[in-house]
Amino acid sequence: MKKLIGICCAALAFAACDESRPKPPPTRIPVVLATKVEAPKPVPIVTPPVEVAKVDAGFTDPLVLAHDTPTVDHLARARSLLGEGDVKGALTESRRALFTTPSDEETLIFTAKVARRAGQHELTAEAWGRVAALQTLDATPLIQQARAQLAMKDFAAAVISGREAIARDEGNPECFQVTGLGQLALGELPGAITSFKKVVEIEPNHGWALNNLGLAYLRANENEKAAEVLERAADLLPHVAYVHNNLGVALERTGRGEEAKTAYQKAMDLSPKYVKARINAARVAKAGAPEADGESLEEPDTLTDVHPLPEP
Repeated sequence: MKKLIGICCAALAFAACDESRPKPPPTRIPVVLATKVEAPKPVPIVTPPVEVAKVDAGFTDPLVLAHDTPTVDHLARARSLLGEGDVKGALTESRRALFTTPSDEETLIFTAKVARRAGQHELTAEAWGRVAALQTLDATPLIQQARAQLAMKDFAAAVISGREAIARDEGNPECFQVTGLGQLALGELPGAITSFKKVVEIEPNHGWALNNLGLAYLRANENEKAAEVLERAADLLPHVAYVHNNLGVALERTGRGEEAKTAYQKAMDLSPKYVKARINAARVAKAGAPEADGESLEEPDTLTDVHPLPEP
């Protein structure tokens, strides 16, 4: 028993000694404060610069007239002036209208027709060319452009326009007519003959084409063929003086002098001041006189406007 009490006393003494020892400070766990996280800045998207077409400062549109009155309806004003008979003023206003709307089909057609009436063939050709670029399936604008080019004696350009018109509508005789006129003026007789024959094939009673075919035959010295087609032309165009003069030349060249006299006289009756017919008639009246020269090309304005000028 005494032994047990001694053990307990020893244990209590050891515990008392242990409590008297200084305790080590508690371990401090460092606290990490959350920092503010900023969202990454967006990377700017760099786009390549847009190249703007540079316009030559010296360039001027030949069809457009610049102005500083954008609120004015220049096309309406042009129509009003045309109704008053002021063709020149109407052309000026329609060109001003194109300054605001250069690709407006209605304004371009109006401008082309007014320019034609004003005798401005270059403006007419330019306007019809732009209409042709808009109406990609229609041959008529190209025919009109070719006729304006013929009027300004740009025969090579007329042939190009005519051939483009043929590519669009090979069933339209006027495509071949304008092409043939350009070829005839350039002296391309085989091409001209082919073109005019195509016109007559499509439209057998096309008197103007028959006259021009006859003239091409005369220049090619195919006089029998010339006389044949010019007789038909004279029947279809009995009131056109130069057709009868051309017929007289063909008849004279084929030895039909009396008939030639009649043809020349008819030409003079229709046009008393027709100098070539008078010279031809005087010459053929003399026995053994040299043959006459064919009348130069005077093909009139035969194409009916598909797009007539709008009423004011």
